[in-house]
Amino acid sequence: MRYLPKSDAERVDMLREIGASSIDELFAVIPEEYRFTRDLSIPRQFGESEIIDHFKAASAKSANGYTSFLGAGAYRHYRPVVIDSLVQRGEFLTSYTPYQAEITQGTLQAIFEFQTMICELTGMDIANASMYDGSTGAAEAVMMAVRITGRDGVLVAKTVHPEYREVMHTYAQHQGHDASEVTYYPEGHAKAGRVDLEALEQAVTDQTACVLVQSPNFFGIAEDIPAIADIAHKKGALLIVSIAEAVSLGIMRPPVEADIVSIEAQSFGVALSYGGPYCGVLAAKEKYLRQMPGRLVGETKDTEGRRGFVLTLSTREQHIRREKATSNICTNQALVALMATIFLTVYGKQGMRDLALQNLAKGSFAAETIGKQGKLLFANTPRFHEFVLQTDETAEALNARLLDKKIIGGLSLKKWYPELGNATLWCATELTTREQIEAAAEAIQG
Repeated sequence: MRYLPKSDAERVDMLREIGASSIDELFAVIPEEYRFTRDLSIPRQFGESEIIDHFKAASAKSANGYTSFLGAGAYRHYRPVVIDSLVQRGEFLTSYTPYQAEITQGTLQAIFEFQTMICELTGMDIANASMYDGSTGAAEAVMMAVRITGRDGVLVAKTVHPEYREVMHTYAQHQGHDASEVTYYPEGHAKAGRVDLEALEQAVTDQTACVLVQSPNFFGIAEDIPAIADIAHKKGALLIVSIAEAVSLGIMRPPVEADIVSIEAQSFGVALSYGGPYCGVLAAKEKYLRQMPGRLVGETKDTEGRRGFVLTLSTREQHIRREKATSNICTNQALVALMATIFLTVYGKQGMRDLALQNLAKGSFAAETIGKQGKLLFANTPRFHEFVLQTDETAEALNARLLDKKIIGGLSLKKWYPELGNATLWCATELTTREQIEAAAEAIQG
């Protein structure tokens, strides 16, 4: 690593000021094998036409023309073209945090409408619009429950998205939380793939702040939310329900027994975009309002009786003293939330139900068709549009074969669930065609 000052004299002056005799002495703390001692290999500058050609060539290497059966928290759904037409308007695209209500009524109204629709979908009283994604939303919900109850124990279902659990443990490592995991019913059990209720009941104590579950869970299976809520509430613990596939709310019963609901709203019109930005949101019972991080926008009237919108509550470190903040979440997610708002408005209540039914049907057909090429795990437990396939062939070998046929197969589960052997997680949405599903089954068969 080298710094090239304007002159040798300037370099000497700078080194003298910090008490170093040479550049090498400045970086002596870095082991020699890790020091970069040659010039960077940077290509010459490109002209505009050359840049366009470069990116065209790069895009040709992407997965265009491939069929994808990946899900696991990031889902391919159709995005109505009106979404990009509206979010790219300057008043939305370049808008900053709505500190001044009098000049940000459009942004505030969009957030208010988003919160309202989230409450209607989840059955909760309040919702915010300022989490980074579903994983940070789940972690923030856990910290919220710890503040509310004054307890340290956290129980997390092993069927919660593994990466959500990793983020939660990262949040918790310096918070003093005692986080532990609860297993699921094994293959062959009548409730296979769901949270083990007996194990959960034994694990919940009077020191448990909350129970965190996901439904549909990481295996795509619907959890028994009323039963889980009953176990948690008996010991005074809160129930947090994480929802990674928001489209499921179009047909599944909302988790009204929950105290806090954390949602990844990416499925509501947000592009996959190689992993983000996505749209996290928290919804909760009104009595927990003061402990909710992020922003809450409210409706009011001005001095002339006209309808208006304001930041009713914003317990972020940007707005109040740092030690009083519920979270350091400080990014304006309003543009991504606006995508979801437009999506929900376009589809409406009946459209959301129809969309969810399509996904349910596609997932069921895919499980039936592709499942014949191996063993369909947790086959008798209610699920949405994802399923687990176990094969004799390793996931790596299977997916390598499928890639040769321009098919991106299921996600290998060995890293997180080694007990399932050669298992892969598959997903089919409304964009997955019957022909693609049958082609994948044929390709697996070889």
